[in-house]
Amino acid sequence: MIRHGVTEANLVRPPVLHGRRTDPSLAPLGVRQAEATRDFLAIRPIESCYSSPLRRAMQTAAIVAAPHGLSPIPLQNLTECDVGRWEGLDWQTIRGRDAEAYQRFIENPSVHGFPGGESFAAVERRVQLALEELLTRHAGQAILVVGHHLVNRTYLAGLLGLQPDQAGQLRLDNCGISVVVCEGKTATVSTLNAAFHLQGVAA
Repeated sequence: MIRHGVTEANLVRPPVLHGRRTDPSLAPLGVRQAEATRDFLAIRPIESCYSSPLRRAMQTAAIVAAPHGLSPIPLQNLTECDVGRWEGLDWQTIRGRDAEAYQRFIENPSVHGFPGGESFAAVERRVQLALEELLTRHAGQAILVVGHHLVNRTYLAGLLGLQPDQAGQLRLDNCGISVVVCEGKTATVSTLNAAFHLQGVAA
């Protein structure tokens, strides 16, 4: 599993929420991150590639999968979380404009999700269904899945024994690599957010 490369929205300070309602391309740095990931994974076997249909993920997937002769297959259930009316806002603005909803979200994002959008639990359910199907379909094979920060971390948190509302404890770098191994019907995380291959990528 890989989180897509950075977009301009990922680079602004203070950071803004970046869900599914906007669909930007990768920033130049994001392209370089994807190329570094491609080079690192080029000698490793990858037999299929799936991606969120959003542009930033599909671009990343296409770059990383190119040496393997693969085109990414878009999967709707890998789309980034719908952050509702908080799309494009930073947390300070959200606290000021929407203090009550913000407090509920902070207390339990699994139950009280993004206003007008999804909860962490809803994201985990759809991503878990998608990944279980892929792992069954490709048993014994190595596959590449490119998603988003919340998409990847809610799924990985579940495999690590965390509840959906604890997924925020995981921090995944853009183009960080997490490896999930499935034996029978049991999936485990063998590598979480490996990012050493990005150390030489200049901002």
